[in-house]
Amino acid sequence: MYTLVYPGKSGVFSDSFCMENSLEPNLVRGKIVVCDRGSNARVAKGLAVKEAGGVGMILANEISNGEELVADAHLLPACAVGSNEGETLKSYISSNTNPTATIDFKGTILGIKPAPVVAFFSGRGPNGMNPEILKPDLIAPGVNILAAWTDAVGPTGQDSDTRRTEFNILSGTSMAAPHVSGAAALLKSAHPDWSPAAIRSAMMTTARLVDNRKMPMTDESTGKPSTPYAFGAGHLNLGLAMDPGLVYDITNDDYVNFLCSIGYEPKVIQVITHSPAKCPARKPKPENLNYPSIAALFSNSSTRTQSKTFIRTATNVGQPNSVYRATIESPNGVTVSVKPANLAFTEAVKKRSFIVTVTADTRNMMLGDSGAVFGSISWSDGKHVVRSPVVVTQINPL
Repeated sequence: MYTLVYPGKSGVFSDSFCMENSLEPNLVRGKIVVCDRGSNARVAKGLAVKEAGGVGMILANEISNGEELVADAHLLPACAVGSNEGETLKSYISSNTNPTATIDFKGTILGIKPAPVVAFFSGRGPNGMNPEILKPDLIAPGVNILAAWTDAVGPTGQDSDTRRTEFNILSGTSMAAPHVSGAAALLKSAHPDWSPAAIRSAMMTTARLVDNRKMPMTDESTGKPSTPYAFGAGHLNLGLAMDPGLVYDITNDDYVNFLCSIGYEPKVIQVITHSPAKCPARKPKPENLNYPSIAALFSNSSTRTQSKTFIRTATNVGQPNSVYRATIESPNGVTVSVKPANLAFTEAVKKRSFIVTVTADTRNMMLGDSGAVFGSISWSDGKHVVRSPVVVTQINPL
C-alpha cells in the first residue's frame, strides 16, 4: 500500500489536472497521485507524476466525462475511475489522516453489462447545418479498440516514450469510422452493384437498438437511455446489413436537387459535381432526399395542428416476389401514417414509393430533454425488418 495524495486539495487548477511541472516532488514522491481528467493529455498527466517522483496515478473523470473509462498506454502504473468513484476517492483522502492505495491488475473481465453504450465523446445530433437530415447516421465500436500502431513513436506519442509496439489501445470517433469503412467495403464486395447510398441504407435500416441486457442503449454522457440524436439509426450490425431486404438509394440527380433545396446556386453545385447542374423550376424540399431516416421540423407558430409529408422510394434487394407491410411507432403526441401500407415487389417491379404524413399538435407535444420526440417506421416481409427512425421537433425558422 502506498500513500495516496490529491494535489487538487490546494485549489490550484494546474495541480488538480497534474499539468507539466505543476507537481511538487516533496508532495508526490513515492506516492500514488489522483489527477483530474481534462485540460491536458491523459498520458501527459502520468508523465508529470512520474517526473515528480510518483509511483502511480489514478485518473479521475470530471462530471462531464461521466463513467466513461478510456484505456491508455501510460508511462507508469495507472488506473482510470469514473466521476462517481473519483468523488468517493477524493472524499476518502480528505477525511483520512493516512490514506493509502494500491494498483493491482485483476485481468480482463468479459461479459460486462451494459454493452454497447454510447460513449460520452460520441458525435451528437441534431444536424446543425441541415436539421431535415438526421445525424448521426449510426454508431459503431470506438472505445478501447486494439488498433495498428506505427513504430515511429511510442504508444503514448510522448517524446520521452522510448517503447515501440505494433498495436495500441485507442478510442474516439476515429476508431468508429474505420469500423464503418470496413463494413462498407465488405458490403461492396458482396454487392458490387450497390451505390454508396444503398450501402449506407443497408447499415442504417438494420442497426441494433438494444444492448446485451435487451434494454435501450445507455448514453454515458447522461446515464439515461439514448435517443436517435445519440445513436442515429442504431449500432452497426454487419450480419443483418448483408441482407437488408430493402434499401433507400440516392442518385446524383437526387443530391443535386437536395443542394438546390438548401439554397445552392447551379454554379456552386457545379464546383461539387464537376459537371453542369440545373435546379428544378419548382424548388425541392430538403426533407424529400431519399434518406433512410425522417426528420419532421415544425415551427413555433400559433397554428395548433401542423402536418408534413415525406416521399421515400424503397428498392427491393431481397426476394423478387415479396410484400412488405408497415409497422409504425408514433412519437408521443404525434400521428404518423404511411400510404400505401403495403409494398408489393415482383421480378419486374423493384422500386416502390410511399408517402409518410406526420401530424403534430405542437402546443401539446411532450418534447424530451433533447427537444424532440422519436418513433420509427418499419417495413417487414416476415424475414427482414427495414427500420427508419422518425424524429419530430420544433424549430424557429431562420
